[in-house]
Amino acid sequence: MYLEELLFIIFIVLVIFLYRNYKGQNVGKFVTSQVQGMYDKFAPYSFKVVREKTKELGQEYTPRQYLIQIIVIGVFTGVVSYLYFYNLFISLVYIVVAISFVPYLSYLRCKRVYSEFIFEQIQVYTSNTIMEFATTQSFVKALEGVRNSGILEDPVKSDVDHMIELAYQDGSIDEALNYMSQLYPYYIVKNMHQLFLQITKEGARDANDSLDNMQLDIDMLVESVYRDRIERATFHKSFLQFGIMLYLLVMLTQYLLGRETYLVMLDRWYVKLLLHGVLIVNTYFLLKGEKYYNENVGAE
Repeated sequence: MYLEELLFIIFIVLVIFLYRNYKGQNVGKFVTSQVQGMYDKFAPYSFKVVREKTKELGQEYTPRQYLIQIIVIGVFTGVVSYLYFYNLFISLVYIVVAISFVPYLSYLRCKRVYSEFIFEQIQVYTSNTIMEFATTQSFVKALEGVRNSGILEDPVKSDVDHMIELAYQDGSIDEALNYMSQLYPYYIVKNMHQLFLQITKEGARDANDSLDNMQLDIDMLVESVYRDRIERATFHKSFLQFGIMLYLLVMLTQYLLGRETYLVMLDRWYVKLLLHGVLIVNTYFLLKGEKYYNENVGAE
């Protein structure tokens, strides 16, 4: 019996043992609860923050969805790696490595959801502050109006509260504006704050035109960001399809060479090394694409 076959049988036995010992529970829930415990213990603070907000927004995956994701990734990885090497042990190693990337993919998805939420909150903050300022002609009063309206959520709501505290504490809006601009470096935030500084310090009598132009800038930015989001989702789907097809090119290679010839070539170490390189590079390519898709949401 080959070593890889023995290891594969041991793996199957372990799965059966796990099932029989926890058959009184839901095995999926048991596995996900163990993974959740590892997340809570070892996950970086940034992951915990974005994941908690994703839960609040109702967009976090359920344990069943995570289990399905693990099964799909594991099965696909097992099939592809076996078609490359016809070696159960190597396939098992690739399956374990592939599944270990699930937390990273979860982090990227939660980060995208969190970024989209923050951008929407910044849009609400800037638009409503401008409208309140047009009525009150006071930046602090405008902030208080936006806060008291209940349209903001944490963390932006808490940051606006802190801005108001800074403004009353310092007797000016400079520190408050600088605090928010540093925390949320969107150009619409910086431009709006710069406009308010100019109006406050120069004592402009009629700033309605400037405020209207600023509001138009915000509307145009929001439109472009949402358009980019739709285009990015379309690109992401095509990108994944292309990446999967690259993995399956080995089937075309075997068809052209013949399976027997391909198996003979597999006995050469440099052919195996080349195939490992193809899998690793293609996986890196896919992960970079996932990172790009899930990052820089609302970038300007």
